[in-house]
Amino acid sequence: MARILVVEDEPDLQKVLDFNLKKAGHAVFQALNGEEGLRIARARKPDLVLLDLMLPDISGTEVCRRLKEDPETRAIPVLILTAKGEEVDRVVGFELGADDYVVKPFSVRELLLRIQAILKRVRGESSPGDVSEFGRLRFDRGAYRAWVDGREVALTTLEFRLLALLHDRKNRVQTRDALLSEVWGVSAEIETRTVDTHVKRLREKLGAAGDYVETVRGVGYRFAESPARRRT
Repeated sequence: MARILVVEDEPDLQKVLDFNLKKAGHAVFQALNGEEGLRIARARKPDLVLLDLMLPDISGTEVCRRLKEDPETRAIPVLILTAKGEEVDRVVGFELGADDYVVKPFSVRELLLRIQAILKRVRGESSPGDVSEFGRLRFDRGAYRAWVDGREVALTTLEFRLLALLHDRKNRVQTRDALLSEVWGVSAEIETRTVDTHVKRLREKLGAAGDYVETVRGVGYRFAESPARRRT
């Protein structure tokens, strides 16, 4: 069971979420606007926040920013609820530290599975099959944690997804557009420099293992075929 804060201004959707989350065994707090959501988050410290982007007072991205800037709430995972046309806002939400997003209209089953996956990561639950090792790098998909030479590296959710995707498709070039689609979940209409910025940041964080992420000039990126290879 988890304590979940739902920040959503549509009463009908609030009722649907409240019913299904409680049916799944969770305790639910509700807020109809951003300021109320922030107040409840600070007071109740929920295990997860479901956050609509379109709120009547302040935007969901602003709520996410404040949650992640506040030391008391920054560790609370945020799952964004978004309409299909809000791709830019989704990117901004990820940049601010959101853990995942679900597009409206969504299936309740998918939402519950996404919530379960986030809670599993936060609680550090994983199975042996979730762990991969490559040279100096080791990472755990279940817990969203990574280590280089035995020292843990603090990666954001997006950085971890980027790392895992490149690793799983090692030695195959991934275009920037493909990475935007599969890691960010947005179309190629979004600025592709977003990918370059995250790859640069990922390499810096990986330090000695950053060389495993190679640049294919004019195309995109790939993960090295073996740990002995150097990036170009």
